[in-house]
Amino acid sequence: MTRPDLAAMIVPLGRALMRAEEPILREHGLAMWAYSVLLALREQDTRTQAALAERIGADKTRLIPVLDDLQDRGLIERHPDPADRRVRLLAITPAGRRLAAKTQAAIQRDEEERLAKLDPDDREAFLRALRTLAADK
Repeated sequence: MTRPDLAAMIVPLGRALMRAEEPILREHGLAMWAYSVLLALREQDTRTQAALAERIGADKTRLIPVLDDLQDRGLIERHPDPADRRVRLLAITPAGRRLAAKTQAAIQRDEEERLAKLDPDDREAFLRALRTLAADK
């Protein structure tokens, strides 16, 4: 018996997860790209705009309005790179860290409902497999 392609299984799940995240993100005043920026900066505090765009898979020119909004809201800071003043370094602020953590906790509470459908061993194996596959980009 053949199995479905990985994309045929993962893409619908990914879309369902993104649909489930939308109201949570709205409740926390974030768009998906803004949330992605905050998580990436929380992971590595200081990044260039180009490195951030590459990390989250965004077009760096389309990311600028997202960064402007986050900066205006005091969630990130942008400073010139002392080594190259044409380059902007990004850093998450304490308020940005708090909002990212609060939003992620709400999203993960929702995800727990889906994961509860799996028995504990399958759940751990599933999460371990996802981590492995996600790390192999």
